[in-house]
Amino acid sequence: MTTSNAATETGASAAPESRPSNFLSERIREDLKTNKFEGRVQTRFPPEPNGYLHIGHAKAICLDFGLADEFKGRTNLRFDDTNPEKEDTEYVESIQEDIQWLGFRWDGLFYASDYFDQLYEWAVKLIKDGKAYVDDLTADEIRRHRGTLTEPGKDSPYRNRSAAENLALFERMKAGEFPDGWRVLRAKIDMSSPNLNMRDPVMYRILHAEHHRTGNKWCIYPMYDYAHGQSDSIEKVTHSMCSLEFADHQPIYRWFIEQLGIFPSQQIEFDRLSLTYTLMSKRKLRQLVEQGTVRGWDDPRMPTLSGMRRRGYTPEAIRNFVTAAGVSRTNGIVDLAMLEHFVREDLNKRSLRVMAVLRPLKVVIDNYPENQVEEMDAVNNPEDESAGTRKIPFGRVLYIEQDDFREVPPPKYFRLSPGKEVRLRYGYFITAKSVVKDEKGEVIEVHCTYDPATRGGNAPDGRKVKSTIHWVSAAHAIDAEVRVYENLFTKENLGDLKDGEDALDYLNPNSLEVIAQAKLEPSLANAAPGSRCQFERLGYFCADLDSKPGAPVFNRTVALKDTWARVEKKQGGR
Repeated sequence: MTTSNAATETGASAAPESRPSNFLSERIREDLKTNKFEGRVQTRFPPEPNGYLHIGHAKAICLDFGLADEFKGRTNLRFDDTNPEKEDTEYVESIQEDIQWLGFRWDGLFYASDYFDQLYEWAVKLIKDGKAYVDDLTADEIRRHRGTLTEPGKDSPYRNRSAAENLALFERMKAGEFPDGWRVLRAKIDMSSPNLNMRDPVMYRILHAEHHRTGNKWCIYPMYDYAHGQSDSIEKVTHSMCSLEFADHQPIYRWFIEQLGIFPSQQIEFDRLSLTYTLMSKRKLRQLVEQGTVRGWDDPRMPTLSGMRRRGYTPEAIRNFVTAAGVSRTNGIVDLAMLEHFVREDLNKRSLRVMAVLRPLKVVIDNYPENQVEEMDAVNNPEDESAGTRKIPFGRVLYIEQDDFREVPPPKYFRLSPGKEVRLRYGYFITAKSVVKDEKGEVIEVHCTYDPATRGGNAPDGRKVKSTIHWVSAAHAIDAEVRVYENLFTKENLGDLKDGEDALDYLNPNSLEVIAQAKLEPSLANAAPGSRCQFERLGYFCADLDSKPGAPVFNRTVALKDTWARVEKKQGGR
């Protein structure tokens, strides 16, 4: 891959909104001013291939790639594949697909496993220099020896082994002589450090597991704190941007680089992206997939980029949202309505308008010629004149939404009811006259009359109606499955759980409604999977991967109601 430029879905250059301006860009600007890295900017995006990327990762991607692009630098994609038990090529492939869909291209593609030999050699050097040792303590014993925030740690009884003994044991670890967890290699730093992470952190653990790239070559694997900084250094990364939970790990990052005397990559921390009603734990998301709560990593209810893509979100909307959410040095939580606002804003510009009825109620226009079919001119997108118009069939029998008729209307109900005249979108004025009910007393058919002089939706005598409703011709409608999604969780802040609580305790049992026989205008019969449109008055929808010719399946991307825009207006925002 070449060039780190962000790009649109069609491959054009990215819009400026994908290049965030923030304290990170100020830091880079200062480093360039002082010629700290000889005028270079090199970033990297280092995901672990143990799951699919989610919306939280989108922030890191936009920063890593966007900032490099802003300063004419380069960005590497490097897979942090040091834990073979949880990693898989499926995740490697999905991550690459998501980054490209989001609109970015990497300059170099690397893996932490590319550096296993070099990392091993550096570990040997640290052992020889008396800065690393093999420890026989169990994981629980190491934890107890580490101490607390108020009490210093206690030296391991194996801390002062000779370099020769440590080298011999480390070589035997590498040769596979010991079972999993039997020994570890630890850095010898400071067991009384106020930073618990500096109290002799583990560098290598024994793990007899097949790696997705190196197979069974290794049975010892480096820990993240050991592998990450050195991998950055090998690639000469100038600005290694991490989320705030790694701030306390920065001293370890610097310590290894300084002890080894290698390229001085620097770590800079920023806030994580957290959303209301949204789970950001890959471990928990995997649990949802494995227990069958969702249909897979790309279930449209999931916060994964693949799930959002399947739901109908656009990469442009996500990039614009990330930019608007901003970057700081303090973690917070962003309203999900803000993301949905940017999705609506983008889809409003690009989506064709179509007619669809999700919960159909039959309407018969008694005075309309029985076998007559007209074609009404419909606007494809009022936001885009170049989108043109299309023809939609109109006949004597139509479907409207059940909610658009009330036999006994409540106060201020302006839609169809007995004796009430309404406008049919692109059609005529109609007036309800009578109803047909089933054995349960439910209205199943409404009989109306129409005014032939109001074709196109305007009355020549100037009379007005207070409501316009959408419809589809019954004779031409196609059946479709429509999936309506709500939040997957009912708790607003899933990062604020009490002791004993689990995020999965707050799963929304009504997060998916499947409407089996919605009625759509005929132009949607062969909608291509991934194609987006607005069902007029109902929301934005996307044709699902399950669609087949003549049997489309649509996912609701987002409803038309925009709560964030109203909040923003109140606050004097954009």
